[in-house]
Amino acid sequence: MKFIKIGIISLLAIISLSTKTKAQLLDFETDTIKISPIYPKKNILTSRLPFFYIKKQDLPFYLIKRKVNYWKTTGSFGLNLNQAAFSDNWSSGGVNSISLSTLLNYKAEYNKDGKNFISEVILQYGKLKNKDQMERKTNDRIFWDNKAAFRLSENWNFFGSISFESQFDLGYTYSKDKATGEETRRPISRFMSPGYLTESFGFEYKPEKFFSVRLGTGTARQTFMLDTTLYRNNPRNFGVPIGKNFRNELAFQAVVNFDKDIATNINLKSRYLLFANYERLNNIDQRLDVTLTAKVNRLVNVTVAGTALYDDDFSGQIQSSQSLALGLVYKFTP
Repeated sequence: MKFIKIGIISLLAIISLSTKTKAQLLDFETDTIKISPIYPKKNILTSRLPFFYIKKQDLPFYLIKRKVNYWKTTGSFGLNLNQAAFSDNWSSGGVNSISLSTLLNYKAEYNKDGKNFISEVILQYGKLKNKDQMERKTNDRIFWDNKAAFRLSENWNFFGSISFESQFDLGYTYSKDKATGEETRRPISRFMSPGYLTESFGFEYKPEKFFSVRLGTGTARQTFMLDTTLYRNNPRNFGVPIGKNFRNELAFQAVVNFDKDIATNINLKSRYLLFANYERLNNIDQRLDVTLTAKVNRLVNVTVAGTALYDDDFSGQIQSSQSLALGLVYKFTP
């Protein structure tokens, strides 16, 4: 019994001590100063988390089947009309006249993986009619040039080309009858009389998009004269033997092309052609075409064009033509 009493007294003492310690801890927490948590200052610059989601979208069938187009096509059509009229008693004198000229230029170009193809068509035709005079042509040209090339280096290509050139209408030489004084004319050319077909291959130097030089080391040109009677008015017959319809020449050909906007709304386009027959290197055919176009507005252009030509198969002297026109030009991109 004595041991039981001692155990009970010890247990009560332990419980009393534990209770006192807990109370002291509670009192300590009560007396402690509470400190509020410290947060960083708010950023005055607002920011948003990026919002990203994936949305399923059904595409039309024609867009799914769409392919990359390696073709670039451009074209223009021009129309120029000039007219002048005077009364019979106009003190300064003058001749009633009317003229109309048209121009169609179309170019298609293909570029892919160092391969290039260009096809260009130029069609020109114009007429002038003065009072008491026969009508005359101001322009008459059919020109179609095709070139295929593949890249050898950054600036050099190997090319092959074929071009065709002729005219639409009869061409005349004019004179006056000595007896009557009336104007007369004699035909000297017509469609495919002459007509030129030129095939060439060689190397092309093209350091810029607007400038290129073709060096056709292997070139052949065929001259056609379907009308065998024109030699009566043109004894040289464009180099074709009289009575024949065809002449073939082997030659070296150089073609220089320049086409660039040299100022705001002003474009300069030129083409120089050199044709040297290997059998007649002392007589080299040359032709220079230069066209300067100033854009007035979307439809109206001012065009100055000039051509210089030397071809001893027609004349031993340089031929030249020049024109200044203000007219409508419509550009289209198919």
